[in-house]
Amino acid sequence: MASPIPQTDPKAGYLELKAAIDAAVARVLEGGWYILGKEVSAFEAEFAAWNGNAHGIGVANGTDALVLALRGLGIGAGDMVATVSHTAVATVAAIELTGATPILIDIEAESFCMDPAALDAAFAREGWRIRAVIPVHLYGHPADLRAILAIARKHGAKVLEDCSQAHGAAIGGAHVGTFGDIAAFSLYPTKNLGALGDGGIVTTDDAALAQRIRELREYGWRDRYISATAGMNSRLDELQAAILRAKLAHLDRDNGRRRAVAAHYDAALANSGLRLPAVRADTTHVYHQYVVRAADREGLRARLKEAGIATNVHYPAPVHLQPAYRGRTPVGPAGMAATEAAQGEILSLPMFPQLAQADAERVTDAIVAALRA
Repeated sequence: MASPIPQTDPKAGYLELKAAIDAAVARVLEGGWYILGKEVSAFEAEFAAWNGNAHGIGVANGTDALVLALRGLGIGAGDMVATVSHTAVATVAAIELTGATPILIDIEAESFCMDPAALDAAFAREGWRIRAVIPVHLYGHPADLRAILAIARKHGAKVLEDCSQAHGAAIGGAHVGTFGDIAAFSLYPTKNLGALGDGGIVTTDDAALAQRIRELREYGWRDRYISATAGMNSRLDELQAAILRAKLAHLDRDNGRRRAVAAHYDAALANSGLRLPAVRADTTHVYHQYVVRAADREGLRARLKEAGIATNVHYPAPVHLQPAYRGRTPVGPAGMAATEAAQGEILSLPMFPQLAQADAERVTDAIVAALRA
């Protein structure tokens, strides 16, 4: 029987760069400095330059990146922050961790990203004062930032880009994370750029904002042990920074491989009856996930599992329908029709840079056979 095909495989990414990653780890272990040292500083500068930002601030994880970015913008108790319900719950949890109130907005059916028209309707609702917007570049596809920024600017709101699934995604050739006031990236192991543990980074072109976040990530210190403001402990460690530096050098290549896998899926499944990912004109999709829509999703998943092919659902329930948030998190006046329609159909196929062409073909062959059956 053929070997199982995982839906994602961070170990394969390590093995491909084993020599470089092992050397980076040894360099840190032998150096004797393990928190906020030269490796973190170098990674911050290298990632910011690669993405097209002036400043990068390494933090402990992607959720903290969002929290610190919001706090840096002055968002807190009594404020409203608009984001989507179709996202990893971390986006909404981060808003609540600042004391602010999340306002959940519907998505575009094709891109799975924030619907600008639904956002506009939320700003128009009487009594709501939305101070910030978090568009999520979900699955590696850029949100419609031009429209979202125009709406936010009209109302004096800040824009924090959630780029946790979109390292290298672009609009008009410019990377996401360079359009809004500030951006947050997760560096979780399965991301397009993933550590071998937790990590995150905040990027911005605003020097004063970057300095505030550097202070906030380490207890509000300007001078060691003296807190100028109330901060938190969220520091990227030297080991992860060194690993990320080794992997960053190959990120463009890896994103190219993801696009090649996606191109195969597009061609092989064009007439399958599945609804395939759409790509907005003038954007670059980096396929953190390749997400199809299937009328009989669970039946297809079961048949693929029998064939040794793993899939996943990102995400099985939108945030506003999850037990912790149901009935207490405000939903935009445009409703959640597109979000809720997607909930029972979305399916993430195997997607990672080391997925062999033969395995990608095995995935699509199995899908076609399952749908025919």
